[in-house]
Amino acid sequence: MRVGVHVTKFDHPAGSAGIGPELAAVGQAAEAAGVGWLSVMDHYFQMEHNGGALDHMLEGYTTLGFLAAHTSTVELSLLVTGVTYRHPGLLAKIVTTLDVLSGGRGTLGIGAAWYDREHAGLGVPFPPVKERFERLEETLRICHQMWDQGNDGPFEGKHYQLAETINHPPAVRSPRPRVLIGGGGEKKTLRLVAQYADACNLFTTSPEEVAHKIDVLKAHCDDVGRDFAEIEVTVAGRVTEGGVDEFVEQLQPYVKLGAQTVIVMPPTGAPAQWVEDFAAPLVERVGNL
Repeated sequence: MRVGVHVTKFDHPAGSAGIGPELAAVGQAAEAAGVGWLSVMDHYFQMEHNGGALDHMLEGYTTLGFLAAHTSTVELSLLVTGVTYRHPGLLAKIVTTLDVLSGGRGTLGIGAAWYDREHAGLGVPFPPVKERFERLEETLRICHQMWDQGNDGPFEGKHYQLAETINHPPAVRSPRPRVLIGGGGEKKTLRLVAQYADACNLFTTSPEEVAHKIDVLKAHCDDVGRDFAEIEVTVAGRVTEGGVDEFVEQLQPYVKLGAQTVIVMPPTGAPAQWVEDFAAPLVERVGNL
């Protein structure tokens, strides 16, 4: 099992001037620890459970570009891109650029978006959930087409029309950047994982629920003729005050279910030290699970 780090807080004690150096230190600490995944959120207002809208929040892909320059091995992604925030043709180009400049480490983490407050606050259209999932599927199809160097023709969808899907330079990662779809919706989200993604991301709500979600995903794979073994199961783990030992114990049932990556979230806006203190020993403990 590999360990990922998902940075969600940017309330550095030194204020705005401290955020950049701290993130550079996070990247260095993550790679020194052997962390395999590094991500940030795709939000413009901080979540209420993380402090609220007036707390600091960075734009996601700009942040990943910065992290790309301060790392050399870790996989980089948003967890996850909100489909409503960027036109899919531009999104494919953005992720490709991240992949090229990071030497093949860019991943498209994506979902249907949900945070209505920041949409309304910043004037971003927030369609009903049915339309957001329609747009998500079209976005996945567009990205796959733009990453296909043999197909730079048009795309004609219900919500998006592209006259040319030209995308040069191509991604470094072959045959294309990886795709992770976040969420456990059984009718739509997991079906899209089976059709278009290389990985899914589930919450460690309970081993029983995650087992059920995996069974649903396997059924969708059977329906579309996909080998379930091609899909990486990642889980977002909730770190408690019990420390590494307790966390590893809690992970055991998810490992038995086939989870291959656990993604942990530093609880502080100065996370580099936390990565050294918690993520580094966690990497050592779960490496052979």
